[in-house]
Amino acid sequence: MGILGRIREGLSRTTQQIVERFDDIVRRADAPEQRSRPIDVDTVEALEELLISADIGVAATDRIITAVTGQARNGTSLRDLVKHEIRHVFAAVDTPIVVASRPQVTLIVGVNGTGKTTTVGKLANLLKAQGRTPLICAADTFRAAAVEQLEIWARRAGVDMVRARDGADPAAVVFDAITSGKAKGRDPILIDTAGRLHTRVNLMNELEKIRRIASREVPGAPQEVLLVLDATVGQNGVAQAREFMGAAGVNGIVLTKLDGTAKGGVAVAIAHDLKLPIRYVGVGEGIDDLVPFSADEYVDGLFEEKW
Repeated sequence: MGILGRIREGLSRTTQQIVERFDDIVRRADAPEQRSRPIDVDTVEALEELLISADIGVAATDRIITAVTGQARNGTSLRDLVKHEIRHVFAAVDTPIVVASRPQVTLIVGVNGTGKTTTVGKLANLLKAQGRTPLICAADTFRAAAVEQLEIWARRAGVDMVRARDGADPAAVVFDAITSGKAKGRDPILIDTAGRLHTRVNLMNELEKIRRIASREVPGAPQEVLLVLDATVGQNGVAQAREFMGAAGVNGIVLTKLDGTAKGGVAVAIAHDLKLPIRYVGVGEGIDDLVPFSADEYVDGLFEEKW
């Protein structure tokens, strides 16, 4: 199954919730006698309620409603108008990662319970399948069995891992991993960090120390800081990210557990409200169940036509 199939499969619970209602809205709005007319008030209200129920968020919903009601339809279907505007939301934040010096260092951060450690293993597996040679750094030295859990994922992915004893200084482990990566030609270095809240000053300081060490060893590193968010928490994840991103220098999102929620529209809210690109989405528990995010496939899957 290709990326399109995986993302659509992951969105199945969300589409089950909205597809019939969306089709009803579109069917009324796109009747032949309506296509040349502005969208009526009842349709606007129904569409607004639908988008918010899919966890697209109030601000992004307002933008979409304003866009589809503020232009001449000229025969364009409501479905296409909505999809076009959501694609614009994603396109506005789709910035490439700049890697001026090698190896690329990717820092994976987030709170406990989002699937951060499993994401590191899945990401290593995905990058290896793309022909790269990732190295995993186990910098979560505090959570019980965290290193052992990551070691299992590294073994499954068939990649090397640098670890330290429990309670070791995470920044020292990062230094060892980058040194090893340079010596062995590994790229990228994927750093798993301890789950933390932005309010834990000591842990945020630790994260800043890790970033300083990485920058000292590789100019410009970490080039990528991925915040792992759990899609099942919906709008709470957006609030969580907003508090986290300033302190950690986040420049990308991994949205996990997309397959386990009817709130898959939260990806739109993340891009719109946080102005951050979604790099990957988790669509299952297996090692191959992390896929690169594609706005086109996401939008087509979310608003798949059923009639």
